[in-house]
Parts: sequence; structure tokens; C-alpha cells
Amino acid sequence: MEKTVPIDDPPRRSALYGTADRNLRLIRAAFDVRVSARESSVHLSGPAEAVHCAPEVLEDLQRRLSQNPVLTDEQVREAIRQVKINGTDSARTRLSVFLPAVTIVPKSAGQRAYLETIQENDLTFCLGPAGTGKTYLAVAVAVSMLKQSLIQRIVLVRPAVEAGEKLGYLPGDLQAKVNPYLRPLFDAMHDMMTFEQIRRFIQNDVIEVVPLAFMRGRTLNHAVIILDEAQNATPGQMLMFLTRLGQRSKMIVTGDDSQSDLESGDPRGLVDAVTKLRGIDGVGLIRLSKTDIVRHALVQRVVEAYDKGGHEGR
Repeated sequence: MEKTVPIDDPPRRSALYGTADRNLRLIRAAFDVRVSARESSVHLSGPAEAVHCAPEVLEDLQRRLSQNPVLTDEQVREAIRQVKINGTDSARTRLSVFLPAVTIVPKSAGQRAYLETIQENDLTFCLGPAGTGKTYLAVAVAVSMLKQSLIQRIVLVRPAVEAGEKLGYLPGDLQAKVNPYLRPLFDAMHDMMTFEQIRRFIQNDVIEVVPLAFMRGRTLNHAVIILDEAQNATPGQMLMFLTRLGQRSKMIVTGDDSQSDLESGDPRGLVDAVTKLRGIDGVGLIRLSKTDIVRHALVQRVVEAYDKGGHEGR
């Protein structure tokens, strides 16, 4: 099979091809295809599946070059790895967000399964250690759906129990009290839209940030509702939260069931919910592991070291 991939910006083809065509050689070796570099295109030939996949790497690299003048070997290998993980069905798990030329894709088989589970269910539980992308991908799904007008709002929820503090003891109004707890969710959003867009959406209640305790009595339609750090919710809080799900909405619950900031001996709402709801139609459960950690490579080694020696939380 043969395929020709056009070069979006021919003057930058040297950056795309790499020094002495190094990037093309990495693609050739990874997919066992023949690669011919031309002035305004790259010609690929070889087995059908390989020729289907290799162009996706080139398209990904061109998107990266639209933001940065050069490509590193690490970026090329990451693009190859992502295409191999996602196969030829990558469009299903490729999330378009508000920032131009930014596309969010899963970086491990577990992350891909996570996105597919969210697509197939209205309620998804995602459990796993720090750094596996639980929160980041949940936010990416919400932002992508908002961009496509599939939902009207995003509701970000988190229990406010870290470090033993109560909201009432923190300075400022509700927004100021909540912001420290929702910081990881905002950090993810800043990769997907501008600060001005986030500010405008918050002002217009398109994006809402809420402590878990303030969710009582609400019904949320046409929304993606994300409960982050759900290991810090009690069974009563979890039931209250889950029953907020309205029409044409998705709910994503993320947490690490190996840790909790609840008082010792208090029942854990996340574990309780997963146990009771397992197997119910419309409820998805995905568990990510250390192999899905996508932060700095050192993070995975840190997690493994703490798992071996025992830990109190991350």
C-alpha cells in the first residue's frame, strides 16, 4: 500500500524531517515502511496497517511544529508511541480543545480505555495513583464537549478536607476559599483554553467551581460534572453527588482509593460507590496503574518506591 502526506509548511520541512532525515528514519524503523522525502510531501509505502498509522505521526509532528520551531527525539518517539497505542482508531480518542493546534490524546492504553469508557457511559469512575491523567483527561473531555456545544456547562467539584482545614476558616469569599482546592482542575484547563476564556466562562457560569458540600439540592442538565479527589468523600456525600446527574449530562468521578484525607476510621465514599454500582448499565469503571503515569519519568519511580516502603498519601 502507498500513501502521500502533504507538508503543511514546506519551508519548515527540514525541521519536520530532522537532521539528516533522522525523524523520518525513526518513523521508518517504528512502522517498517519505506519513506521518500520530497519538497512538499512524504511518500510512504509498505503493509496496509503501517501505512495507515505512519501518516498520523507526521500529522502530529506538523501540529507540534506549528507551536515550536524544532522537534526533539523525545517528541518524535512520543508521537510514534501514541499512534501505536491508539492504532488507526485514534480519531475516537483525539480531543479537540479551544487552543489552536492543541489536541489531547491518550498516552497509554489505560488512558485510551478511560476515554472510551467516558464516551460509552454517563457515569464513569476512574481510580489510580498520582500522575496517571485521571483529572487531566476528565477536564479535556469536558472542554472538548463544550467546544462542540454538546454541553452547556462544566461543573468542577472537590471535597474541601485537605490538611484538616474547613472552608469557613479560610479567608475571602466562596470563590477565594474554593480556588486552592480546584487548582489542579484549573491547571489542566490552562492547557486547553486561554486565561481570558476561562475567566469569561466562570463569570457567565459556563464553568462553575463548587465545594462538594454545596452540591446538595441541585440537578445539573446538559453538563459535564467532575468530582476530583473523590477518595475524600464520605458515602453520604457520594450519594448526594451522584444523584445530581441530570438529562444529557456526564459525570466523571476521579480518585486514588489507596489514600484519603478523611479521619481514620471514617467510611470511604469512593470505595463504597464503586462496590455498590459495579455492573450497573451506564456506569463505567476504569482503573489506571503506575504504567499509565505520564508526568516526568521520575514520577513513576517515586510512586513505585513509596509503594514498596509504604506511604501515608500523595
